[in-house]
Amino acid sequence: RTKSPYASLILSMTSSRVAYVDENGVRWDTNDADFEGMLMKKSKWMGEWRQRYFMLKGSKLFFTKNATSPPHGMIDLVNCISVKSAENMAKKKYALEILLKDDRFLLVAKTDCEKDDWIGQIGKAIVKYSSMYTNEDDD
Repeated sequence: RTKSPYASLILSMTSSRVAYVDENGVRWDTNDADFEGMLMKKSKWMGEWRQRYFMLKGSKLFFTKNATSPPHGMIDLVNCISVKSAENMAKKKYALEILLKDDRFLLVAKTDCEKDDWIGQIGKAIVKYSSMYTNEDDD
């Protein structure tokens, strides 16, 4: 389990998180995330940049207003085509893009190192949980 440097202090203050409930009523546990931390996210409706707390767990990337709030969104990385640097597209330093089959998310980290960490962690999840991945690839 890996966390961004800023997540350790926040996580020590929260012992348990409320599960995320998707539009089908499925409950997703967000405790014991594989990777987590703060990023800026470009909102879909207003186009504004908002700070959000992200939790990567398996093939799901959950987000919430802060580390103690219940998650209000989820990005399913099973449908992810790519994750890459997107500073030119976002017109912001340390930006990254998560491209899905039918959607796109723009995020901004605090540092270049954090951006690279998020790209790496999300990239691993894409490979591991893609429908193209098999356990034979581990050999």
